[in-house]
Amino acid sequence: MPVAEGFVINEQEVEGRREAGDTADVRTVIDASSGCKHLEQRVIRFAPGRSAERANPGRQEVLFVVSGRGTLHLEGEPHELAPETGAFIVPGERYAVENPGPEELLAVSVTAPESDRGVGKNRRVTIRYADQPPLPASPNREFRYLVNEDAGCLDVTQFVGVIPPSKAPLHSHTYDEVVYVIDGEGAYHIGDDVIPMGPGTCIHLPPLVMHCLENSGRADMRVLGVFHPSGDPASRANVDNK
Repeated sequence: MPVAEGFVINEQEVEGRREAGDTADVRTVIDASSGCKHLEQRVIRFAPGRSAERANPGRQEVLFVVSGRGTLHLEGEPHELAPETGAFIVPGERYAVENPGPEELLAVSVTAPESDRGVGKNRRVTIRYADQPPLPASPNREFRYLVNEDAGCLDVTQFVGVIPPSKAPLHSHTYDEVVYVIDGEGAYHIGDDVIPMGPGTCIHLPPLVMHCLENSGRADMRVLGVFHPSGDPASRANVDNK
């Protein structure tokens, strides 16, 4: 659904597509067709078994495991996938996801254009949320980096933010961002629009657009954010303190 600036949709509103011989049901929720020029966000459900090999020539990819367990086979090397694990895949690398079952493995994929900055020398393939330190974002809010420059990803930042029951002031960022609501209930405020949010809500937030996320529930809301170019999720271009 187009809003004042940007785009909002729940992944359940998008029809999944599965190629013959693949275990992956792919829902493309945000891309250029919804006004997001640089980032592409997909929600992927891997059924039990080993997926077909996939690659993104000319684009880098960050994955986040929402639920389920399995193995990322990247260029022949295995890497454990568990809930709340981020993964960084370099442009052109080939990979498959193996899910031992019986549950599906639910992942959120975001790709961004390759750049001439290359890959940092400290490249890491997987990063667990539990191993990352919490950092302050705004009063009573925190986030943890997953894939970022510390993992050798120089152009994209992937993080998980925790929002307690509250409404932050309207603010904006300098970067282009896509968001996926992991859990919690609330509302997305942008312009004069107030859009309900819940698990599976996907948001494209263009640079310099005033917005805020409100948690109207009783428990913490958790969101996955990915933005380009890389930076600090706590940074603000503008803040409305009214």
